[in-house]
Amino acid sequence: MTATGNTATWPANQPAPETDSDRAARLAASDAEAGFEISADFEPFHQRNDMFNRAFWDPAVISDDVAAFFRGFEELEPRSADGFTQWDFALSNAAWSVAHDYAARGNSDGRREGFLDPFAPYLPVAATQVDVSDTADVSSRVRKVARFLGADLIGIAEYDPRWTYATAASFGDKDRSDKINALPDGLRSVIILGHSMDHDLVKRYPSATGGAATGREYSREASIVSSMASFVRALGFEAVASSNDTALSIPYAIKAGLGEYGRNQMVITPEFGPRVRFSKVLTTLPLTYDKPRRFGVTEFCNVCQKCAQACPPKALPFGPPTDEPVNRSTIRGVTKWSANCEKCFKFWTKMRSDCAICMRVCPYNMDYSKRRSHLIRRLMGTRLRRLMLWLNGRSQQGAREAPQEWWSG
Repeated sequence: MTATGNTATWPANQPAPETDSDRAARLAASDAEAGFEISADFEPFHQRNDMFNRAFWDPAVISDDVAAFFRGFEELEPRSADGFTQWDFALSNAAWSVAHDYAARGNSDGRREGFLDPFAPYLPVAATQVDVSDTADVSSRVRKVARFLGADLIGIAEYDPRWTYATAASFGDKDRSDKINALPDGLRSVIILGHSMDHDLVKRYPSATGGAATGREYSREASIVSSMASFVRALGFEAVASSNDTALSIPYAIKAGLGEYGRNQMVITPEFGPRVRFSKVLTTLPLTYDKPRRFGVTEFCNVCQKCAQACPPKALPFGPPTDEPVNRSTIRGVTKWSANCEKCFKFWTKMRSDCAICMRVCPYNMDYSKRRSHLIRRLMGTRLRRLMLWLNGRSQQGAREAPQEWWSG
């Protein structure tokens, strides 16, 4: 069989190789479907420029509060304020302990798994590959295993090098210098796993008590995503288990249909609202890709500014999305709502804990075990969105609940 306009002859059961222009057109169509606006001056992000890494080398960020914030993961600094007692920090540190244990495995080699580096593989790639001619069946099996391992959400997207960090940050250097972000050749698919946060604890933000909700999911995802990568490797395909390292998770979660991007910089999911952490497996395994889902989040966030209004350091944006960078922690060339991460992180460090007020007050942050919440979410995606926003304000949904009540409840 001869490809049209090309003298090369391809095997009868194989499509002609995709041209660069074909791939660019396909990605542009996929971006539009997901609601992405990417300009010609787009630049892949350097991990060294995220706020947690800037805290180690950027004079604009380094402070005594920052040092105390990171020290708090090892040395408790309790105080009398509700939500910041020794009990609360003990809970938070316990929730984070598995994630930190995984992260420390490679410290002697200058690696920090799950934060700066992917998780080290436990199993080698099997010498023999399973039959993957039916990608729909293969994808169904992958989903079944992901749920069995404990993932609350599962989506599959095409691998896109634009979201891979241009360079990784080096844990071995105190200034977190750039290093090569080494990945296997032939990556084709990204398996996105969603891990839901405890609704009852999220209501206690900001506090060390609430911080346990984040820590537990980082610990859970370290186990789940590592196990998922081992499963894929045992099928005979390369698989890289990743959390905050290696590549941006949010674009993949959106492309895989798990949710939409919100003003609070989070993926809003139909099942859990913004209360989701994401991990991912980058793999050479051919799979069937999911489609983005739009259920009115962008339109609702256009009229809702609760997260920006509630943000103590005023780090979240008002107004429409823009491609104007706030500082060096903003990815270039993407039109979106972007936070002032410097203001946000400085507030965290003064509290000695993460904040997440923007998650707590989000009208999508509801108890989705109740059918009523699903109805409200659907109506928020209609022309009744302003009425639903008004009713949300009247109901006081999103108000902070006392951390001490979690202990006695």
